[in-house]
Amino acid sequence: MVSEVVACYNRHIRKDNMNKIDFTIKKSSRANAIKRARERNIIIPTFAQMKDPSKIPAKIKNELKNIGLWDIHPRNLFRISWHNQPTSFGGTFGGVNFLELPSTLTGVPARIIALVGKWFPTGAHKVGATFGCLVPRLVTGQFDPTIQKAVWPSTGNYCRGGAYDATLLACESVAILPEGMSKERYEWLSKVAGEIIKTPGSESNVKEIFDKCWELRKSGQDLMIFNQFEEFGNYLWHFEVTGHAMEEVLKQVAGKNDRYRGIASATGSGGTIASGEYMKKLFPDSKIVASEALQCPTLLENGFGAHRIEGIGDKHVPWIHNVKNTDMIVAIDDNAVVNLSRLFNEKNGRAYLVEKGVSEEIVSQLDLLGFSSIANLLSCIKAAKYYEMDENDIMLTVFTDSMELYRSRLRELHQEFGEYSERNAAADFARYLLGESTDNMLELRYTDRRRIHNLKYYTWVEQQGRTYEEIQQQWYEPNYWTDVQRQTDEIDKLIVEFNNEVGLM
Repeated sequence: MVSEVVACYNRHIRKDNMNKIDFTIKKSSRANAIKRARERNIIIPTFAQMKDPSKIPAKIKNELKNIGLWDIHPRNLFRISWHNQPTSFGGTFGGVNFLELPSTLTGVPARIIALVGKWFPTGAHKVGATFGCLVPRLVTGQFDPTIQKAVWPSTGNYCRGGAYDATLLACESVAILPEGMSKERYEWLSKVAGEIIKTPGSESNVKEIFDKCWELRKSGQDLMIFNQFEEFGNYLWHFEVTGHAMEEVLKQVAGKNDRYRGIASATGSGGTIASGEYMKKLFPDSKIVASEALQCPTLLENGFGAHRIEGIGDKHVPWIHNVKNTDMIVAIDDNAVVNLSRLFNEKNGRAYLVEKGVSEEIVSQLDLLGFSSIANLLSCIKAAKYYEMDENDIMLTVFTDSMELYRSRLRELHQEFGEYSERNAAADFARYLLGESTDNMLELRYTDRRRIHNLKYYTWVEQQGRTYEEIQQQWYEPNYWTDVQRQTDEIDKLIVEFNNEVGLM
């Protein structure tokens, strides 16, 4: 049967590298973009500069000393980097921002180390993903900022990042997100996005967002939809920039006897987890652990449902998730995430952690973990227990955003459940950290990976206009994903040429 499928694929495979980011030049639109950039004082950073800020010109670093991290200023494009100094105003660059959590907190001997997303503009790393989607279209002229609108469908941070990047690049933007997302997201978007569209539901209602996109496509408006779940610019930015940041951290922290074991990340849009593919090229035996909400176990058991882990998206498999390179699926209980958010941020919770031996220095930094960050931490703990990791084993993950974007959720929890007591803290610490189990995990066989990949058909081929040929190509064509991974240099070349014609360097 498998041989018949392969033969069918070989008969129908398209040879035009349809998965790759398109570099077709549209001269008139590109000229409009260059003129707009010149008028608005816009210089675009390269991927190489985002990976290594030492390549950023001193002139730009000097300008940044007078600019706030979240300011609507085109020079903040250069702060789309893991290397920002952790300050709200005037910072330039240093090492990668990361946090290592001790075994007194995690309950496992393995070293769990996370890249910290708070110190990106907007307080989340999604500004990188949206940069990877918009900039190639802008510098080729495929997107014309003088006449088109950039549409950012999202369950939260992606549309915030898209609206921010679009504004810095002098593009009109439309943000689409579920009506049930946190107040902080809407309050900030109202000041940045040109238009906000609320769709029914909450975190898990991705289909309703896709439906709104089709409605907009049919409306006759001149717009371009940057759907994070299928945009390979999202995948490539994380493979290249987040992947290199992970490598840099590992070189900094690993001792002589330490072993890199893998990364754990919520699948979300399929972008962040691509950093694990970069690391697997360096460490072929390392694991990529993909997580989701237990209340919506789509990858684990083809399930569905609603949950409270804002920032991860579900009820489908992202088009840009390379399932064939994923080793394990983990489902995280949203009750664990919600209760640990209180343990990490409430006064009594923090006091209890100090009493249990967690250093005050670490406890003071636990607000660096937003909801999806806590889920990523728990995914690392489960993987460490499953693979029986010891003190020489290192798991990496990403703290995508911080509790700065969820303060309203803490107030809601306080109103619903009352004061957070020491007894609450003891119960949550014992149950959700020290008591985290290896339940709801699946180490993927070849057939498991294929089952998950096949789920893409129902969303992407039946509903979203992708082709049978391409879903087959994703699985059977060995160069499908590596072709995307090799496109960074060409994008940088186009950015340099664009900047040179703008003439501000």
